[in-house]
Amino acid sequence: MDTVLLRAFVTVAECQGFSAAGKVLHRTQSAVSLQIKRLEDQMGQPLFERTSRSVLLTRHGERLLPYARHMLTLEEEAREALGERLRGELIRFATSEEQAGVYLPELLPRYARRFPNTRLNITCDMSAVLVSQFQEGLLDVVLSIRHVPTQSGQLLGWEPMVWVVADECRLEEWDVLPLALNPEGCTFRAHALAALGREERHWEIRYSSTSPLGNNLPVQAGLAMTVKTPRSVPEGCRIVGEAEGLPPLGQVEIELHRRPGHTSEALDAFCEELERIVTQNDDVAAPAPRHHTAD
Repeated sequence: MDTVLLRAFVTVAECQGFSAAGKVLHRTQSAVSLQIKRLEDQMGQPLFERTSRSVLLTRHGERLLPYARHMLTLEEEAREALGERLRGELIRFATSEEQAGVYLPELLPRYARRFPNTRLNITCDMSAVLVSQFQEGLLDVVLSIRHVPTQSGQLLGWEPMVWVVADECRLEEWDVLPLALNPEGCTFRAHALAALGREERHWEIRYSSTSPLGNNLPVQAGLAMTVKTPRSVPEGCRIVGEAEGLPPLGQVEIELHRRPGHTSEALDAFCEELERIVTQNDDVAAPAPRHHTAD
């Protein structure tokens, strides 16, 4: 069997659509459809049921899927064993700056010892931007804060959100709460404004930046307050206590997105090591057993 066709088959199955699979494979929807048609001709069986709303595996497609995944894994192992990838595999990884600062110092040295030839292209941005780029096929792995449920997001756990001010700051000195927050589209910003609105507190966004540094500097200077997770409280700042009268913020969900239809020893190990580091963080609550939906 042609592994190019098998990769297209696995990607369509995992993306549940030809258009989404095309973005991952960097091919047009019609090109992916043609690859699936060629594979179906070779198999002599229909592999997908196509409707106006969905693309589902047939009985024959479900039977082929585990074999296709196994054959793609063997192909990757054979290429590596024969030294075809002397430069090492490229993994396009993305996360927020604050998550990168917490998890990558432990992840990178440990991973480099196991896979010294693997190349990492690391992108940092807001989670919503990164998930959009992942869905366009521009990234292989994304560690993000969940904004809306997606088919690709694997829930790793929850983190509490907390109010943060400078160490010497006293809230009673502010008649109007000065805020330093990310721009529109950030779930931390949305939770902060919703919580203050429910309490009818007076507030004003004084500083706004997509970079954590841009928001941290005015907070560290005692000019504003912000919202963080406990792991990201900047130096010289403290978490606002419950007795100080600010409304609770709830939790955010951490999720891992992994490129469908692609597997290798290096990529598998990277995702496993990343998940281990995240879930062992003291501030992250593990998801419940999967006998019910996490959403």
